[in-house]
Amino acid sequence: MEVPDVSVVVIAYNDAERLPTAVQSVLDQTLHSVEVVIVDDCSKDDTFEVAQALAAGTPDRVRAFQLPQNSGGCGAPRNFGIQRATGTYVMFLDSDDVLERNACRNMLDAAQSTGSDLVSGLCVRVHLDSRNKKTTEWYPWLYSQTRTIESITELSDLLVFDTLSTNKCYRREFLIEQGLEFPVGIHYEDLLFSAQAYVAASRITLIPNHVYYWNVQESAASKSISNRRHEIANFVHRMEIHRRVDALLESKGYDELKYRKDIKFLKHDLVLHLRDLPLLGDDYRREFAELANGYLAEIDPKAYEEVQRMHAICAFLLSKEDWHNLLPATDALTNPGRLTVPLAERDGEVYWCAEHLDTERGRQILDVTPSRYDTRSLTSLALGNRLTSYSSDDGVVSLGGRVVNPLGRISPDAEISAVLEFSARRSVGGKTARIPVTTLRHAGAWIEWKGTADIARTVRPLGIIDAVWDVRLILTVDGQHIRTRVSVGGTPIDEADSLRIRPRLTKLVSDRFVPEVTKKGNLSYVLAAEGKAAVHTTAMIEGAMHGRTAQLAKTSLRRLLKAKKDLNSGETKLRVYHEFYSKLPIRKGLVVFESHLGKQYSDSPKAIYEEMRRQGVAFEAVWSYAGAKPTGFPEDATLVKRWSWQYLRALAQAEFWIDNQGFPLRLTKRPGTTYIQTWHGTALKRMGFDEPNTKSRGLAAQASFQQALDRFDHFLIRGEHDRRTLARGFRLREEVLLPVGYPRNDDLAEARRKEAETGHRDRGALAAELGIDPEKKVLLYAPTFRAAPGGKVRAFQAPFDVEEFAERFGDTHTLLIRTHYLNSVSLPPSVRGRVIDVSSHHDITPLLALADGLITDYSSVMFDYGLLDRPMIFFTYDYDEYSKENRGTYFDLKERAPGPVVGTEEELFGVIANFKDEADTKFAAARQRFNTEFSEYDRGDAARQIVAKFFTRSGK
Repeated sequence: MEVPDVSVVVIAYNDAERLPTAVQSVLDQTLHSVEVVIVDDCSKDDTFEVAQALAAGTPDRVRAFQLPQNSGGCGAPRNFGIQRATGTYVMFLDSDDVLERNACRNMLDAAQSTGSDLVSGLCVRVHLDSRNKKTTEWYPWLYSQTRTIESITELSDLLVFDTLSTNKCYRREFLIEQGLEFPVGIHYEDLLFSAQAYVAASRITLIPNHVYYWNVQESAASKSISNRRHEIANFVHRMEIHRRVDALLESKGYDELKYRKDIKFLKHDLVLHLRDLPLLGDDYRREFAELANGYLAEIDPKAYEEVQRMHAICAFLLSKEDWHNLLPATDALTNPGRLTVPLAERDGEVYWCAEHLDTERGRQILDVTPSRYDTRSLTSLALGNRLTSYSSDDGVVSLGGRVVNPLGRISPDAEISAVLEFSARRSVGGKTARIPVTTLRHAGAWIEWKGTADIARTVRPLGIIDAVWDVRLILTVDGQHIRTRVSVGGTPIDEADSLRIRPRLTKLVSDRFVPEVTKKGNLSYVLAAEGKAAVHTTAMIEGAMHGRTAQLAKTSLRRLLKAKKDLNSGETKLRVYHEFYSKLPIRKGLVVFESHLGKQYSDSPKAIYEEMRRQGVAFEAVWSYAGAKPTGFPEDATLVKRWSWQYLRALAQAEFWIDNQGFPLRLTKRPGTTYIQTWHGTALKRMGFDEPNTKSRGLAAQASFQQALDRFDHFLIRGEHDRRTLARGFRLREEVLLPVGYPRNDDLAEARRKEAETGHRDRGALAAELGIDPEKKVLLYAPTFRAAPGGKVRAFQAPFDVEEFAERFGDTHTLLIRTHYLNSVSLPPSVRGRVIDVSSHHDITPLLALADGLITDYSSVMFDYGLLDRPMIFFTYDYDEYSKENRGTYFDLKERAPGPVVGTEEELFGVIANFKDEADTKFAAARQRFNTEFSEYDRGDAARQIVAKFFTRSGK
């Protein structure tokens, strides 16, 4: 056999069943010059026999080896494989994972074209326990585009975050020459090997292609080594590996890399173990603290300022071994936003606890004043509710607990009452059970409660779909309802102590309620079956889907459709959507697009749609529209009116939802549908749960809002600012974020590129359409939304005299006014031709490209226009009202605006009169900084990336 281009080292231990699939994923590579080197780590089952059979079946491409004794880790078999590999390049594959079909070809092409020692691609985690094998990309922002770096110092995030060895291709001579080997006899070997490879490589290339599918099975009987965090040896190994990596970085003088790694340790590595502490014993905690604190003492104190407050608080309390305050803090880590302690107040500042405030460092870290626990309404706080007792007897369960009373805000004379609520996580008509508590009393820093529930009498599940039931305490304080999840804490729960239950689909479906502690440490119950119920459950499900039950459902629907009186009511439509349309099969290739609640054909959904058309993607397009008639929408798509029956059915059967604001909040997204939320602007104004109005809503409304946000499978961001603001405000999971930029801005990035190359600005057909004199400068005024008192939409009145503008500047300038899509404007006839209302134009992007300058206030359009590197003026006549009394902002616009900030008409006209100096030249550097800070992922290829990722064969 000729020297193969790539050797894939496949390591295995007691994995005879999955090994053939892993090996086949290598043999099926589109690059044929690939060999497989199987290294069995002295398995106790027949794994090696399977490996030998695979080698015998393809002797020219597969070789099998076995270590003489088990090494207990991944290092030894991989090192052995490196020595036996004959390929020019080496890759690693675990026997329970697979390679993407083009992985070797894409890696090889990148390595050969760049001469890199190391090529890294995108790893995808496949969650085998999820219903649809949900996938999440591993730190995808690192792989948004192909790029080559000459030193790891150019991209510190690569070493800090992507520590895998399996999504990489190494030049074999590089490994041999550098003496790179995995450490043996210690776990987390990837962290050290990857760090050594990154530091040693003279050139590293990243490619945006999927290369490795990492199969994750959290419910596996045998936990992987890295998931055995309850074993202290696991943490010992982690600490040892971190010290070795630190020593490597320090030897190279890579202080910045070490600092970034310290930050990640505080907010990731340490957190993984902290979350388990409430479930572990005192001996473990003492040993854990000794190990961790020795390492924390070496971390740069400034790193604490770079992480979330709760991460810093937990690390600090751990360093003090203050278990009394630390364990509630770990609960808050697991359940972000939950307030688990009574707090302390000193000199007008609010602290996590009353201890450790005698030092400046303690006060600094424990200060939680910005969270406004002392001023926010009680209903906006997620109050911690910890179980203190639990027992069951003959189907009756007795529970006791205590709810945090922060800063004593629930006064002793407050009128309080409470009920225990048992509710199905997936409701199909099941009735929520609410049981009054038997004891409720004010206990200073806590509200203590006890309750008893006869489960068999009060909880009546359907029996199939509503398999998981959560427990909440609803505390009513002076008429305000506060919903709290019941956290188990350290209270023992015997999961073997099940309760008898009577499902409405009879005991043949399920007959037991088993207490369970969720991943977040909360109490829940799971339906289970034993005896005859276990035997007949499968048959019952089949009957429900295809038998008489299904026929009854169809009959019920026909009757429902005959009820014309309420056919078009919102509740009826919701019911039909969930009970019938959502049972119809998903239609592959059906994509529903929506922009600004159906009001426009615009924005990123439009850009993605048009890119799909450009590339000839085969798909069925549906666009939603609002209003009586759709105007300006594409003719080659099916148009459906928002909230119509056709709209609901399309959403129920769609393979993809794509919009920039939000499909109706009460419509549940089906598991087989992928929701791509492009969003419609970078945030200056506070959003989501950061917005005061959201915070003031009751817990039920907030929970409903969060449920709607949790529908997003992918959420586009255009910079790290979005990660810190939008993602946090919407409480989005990290894996949901897609750092590719906004497709709507691809044209702006391209316009800027062409202008830089040619030195010429092409105004395009829109200027002629609007009748703009080629000799005139074009200014675009695009303010944010303005509402009348009570939130009603009103006609927008320009906050400056448009007739005065036309008189002073009409000979040299044309002013375009483009209001927010919820507003409208009326212009006097006297300004015709000099001031033009362009609000009816669906898509603002061509208007931005046309404009020589932008006038705005707080609108997110500023971030988009920044891509053009053209001057901006910020007319903020109501700045104090808007930033302080309205929604609030994430940063002070006056300090960071890339253009003059003016507050009066006179100042505005003065800047326009001296436009070149006052708005352009003086702020050139500020525009560059602004663009770098807020638009780092907008590179002009967002639509292409989305289409490649989701809609073309090469992207799957």
